[in-house]
Amino acid sequence: MMSTRLVGLAPAFRRTVFQPGFAVRNQAVLRAAVLKRGIQTERLAPAKAEEILNAQRVLRPNSPHFTIYQPQLTWVGSIANRVTGTALSVLLYGFTISYKLVSTVPESVKYVGKALLAAPFAFHSWNGLRHLAWDSGKFLTLKGAYTSGYAVLGATAFSTAALLFV
Repeated sequence: MMSTRLVGLAPAFRRTVFQPGFAVRNQAVLRAAVLKRGIQTERLAPAKAEEILNAQRVLRPNSPHFTIYQPQLTWVGSIANRVTGTALSVLLYGFTISYKLVSTVPESVKYVGKALLAAPFAFHSWNGLRHLAWDSGKFLTLKGAYTSGYAVLGATAFSTAALLFV
């Protein structure tokens, strides 16, 4: 059917096939065309079919993976934004439950817990503002993306330290 579309014969082919009595007149021709196969198949045991498939997979080339690319601030920041968003939801629940369950927590554990919560919170917040700026059409050039990326990293470091000592 694809070749008839490419040549432009699809409408004429459809008119001919859907005419009344077409199947009755050309039943022998249709039967011969449908029953002929260009390839022969054979039934295989599932284990043998899987063995053939695995042998074919070994010969296939591997597709490129992100490990062959040089890390860039833009895609590392995007991945980090998703990871920190997930980490925030897990850490907020864990942090809240630990404060409810344990009444006496050493100061060092509190600072480590606050740091583990403050860093993803700060990065996710600042990077969210960066994305809002992108949505409004700002910092869309390569230089602007890198400038805003480094600004997010600096603001994250500063606000993490500030949140740690609050």
